[in-house]
Amino acid sequence: MPDIKDVYPLYLAGKPEIPNTDLEVRDIYTGGVASCVPLASAEMIDAAIAACAAAADECASIPAYQRKAVLRHCVDRFKERSSELARVLCVEAGKPIRDSEGEVTRLIDTFEIAAEESTRLNGEVIEMQITQRADGYRGMTKRVPVGVCSFITPFNFPLNLVAHKVAPAIACGCPFVLKPSDKTPIGALIIGEILAETDLPPGAFSVLPSRVEDAGALVTDERIRYLSFTGSDRVGKELITRAGLKRVTLELGGNAACVIDESGDVETAIERIVFGGYYQSGQSCVSVQRVLAHSSVYDRLRDGLVAEVSGLKSGNPGDRDTFIGPMIDEQSAKRIESWINEAVAGGARLLAGGRRAGSMLEATLLEDVPVGMTINQEEVFGPVVLLSRFDEFDRSIEIVNESRFGLQAGVFTDSVTNMHKAWDQLRVGGVVINDVPSFRVDHMPYGGVKDSGLGREGVRSAIEEMTEVRLMVVRDKR
Repeated sequence: MPDIKDVYPLYLAGKPEIPNTDLEVRDIYTGGVASCVPLASAEMIDAAIAACAAAADECASIPAYQRKAVLRHCVDRFKERSSELARVLCVEAGKPIRDSEGEVTRLIDTFEIAAEESTRLNGEVIEMQITQRADGYRGMTKRVPVGVCSFITPFNFPLNLVAHKVAPAIACGCPFVLKPSDKTPIGALIIGEILAETDLPPGAFSVLPSRVEDAGALVTDERIRYLSFTGSDRVGKELITRAGLKRVTLELGGNAACVIDESGDVETAIERIVFGGYYQSGQSCVSVQRVLAHSSVYDRLRDGLVAEVSGLKSGNPGDRDTFIGPMIDEQSAKRIESWINEAVAGGARLLAGGRRAGSMLEATLLEDVPVGMTINQEEVFGPVVLLSRFDEFDRSIEIVNESRFGLQAGVFTDSVTNMHKAWDQLRVGGVVINDVPSFRVDHMPYGGVKDSGLGREGVRSAIEEMTEVRLMVVRDKR
């Protein structure tokens, strides 16, 4: 695979700059320094916002075919550099190479979807003559870009979560400033490098790794008309109190549940739960965390999960047969280890895993975790699944809804009644029938309720968040 460069520039108003090499990006598995990137100062962030504001009108006037051409160029270049992008993910995020390659595929998909949606920013004709006083009036709407956007992205999907903000912004004509995670900035900087090859106007984009204390303007600056943040609910709640009068989308994670009723396909559920609970070491907002199984299928499901989870290989994410790679850092692994130990001390039964070595945490399966335990209430964001049983389907819905989170839920059932009951009553942003809540296709509306966030992503939904309806009313000449 291609080597990672010693230094990657940041992008200020579309231009590469290396003002310093202050941020060391580490190989998550070995702990060694893999590369260095610059950290943007508060002054650079202000300059980026000013450049976006100056470019906003020009960006809004770019014809659809030109926006599509920019996105198509990105698609072609991502394909050409797919091995490099996967290698970067594997190193800076510790993501197993097969998962890394899968994320590159999703990056490509997201930009391809955005290229198509860039030509579909349509409005509607409104029938105005619903009352006599509107006789002779016509109405129509169109969608227009909101203006300068601010994007803040996390470490766990360093390519595709950037894509879900950047690609829709280009598709609808919004300039933007992107702050990628300081743990995984390289993938975003490569996207910036590819964008710099296009004919986007000067100032249309900036990609600026920075310290949190220098990035406050990305939240508070009044020139920014839209803020999209993906990260913890604690930080998201703080940001929305500081954002002021601008649109805000928050994707804040969850502790996703998966329900298997008495008619559910247990073998399929086992296979999908192993994937949904442990892929990329459980570091996903919709990783399966809680599994609720009907008593009639519980033992079979538990035994199957124990056998499969115990056989998952942990180790070097560069090895193609590795399923569980390292956590993003040792601190995260220690946090989860302490939650596991707390649950076991409180009466939970450890069925598999539970051991930690540095930033490596074994795939862990726990049974009958008491309701009040931290690992049951909070987002684990690691390779841990909790098992419990229920006797009545209505009770499983109540248990899922007791969580303060509500991103997605999965339900394995052959019952049409239970399927619709889950869709009607589960207080989540998305219900996935006969699969895990971890399932996502990049064009579908995606987002949560309660403490899981505000607004929706998915390319078309994100474009709607980044545009606003403008009405025109025409009075016929008399």
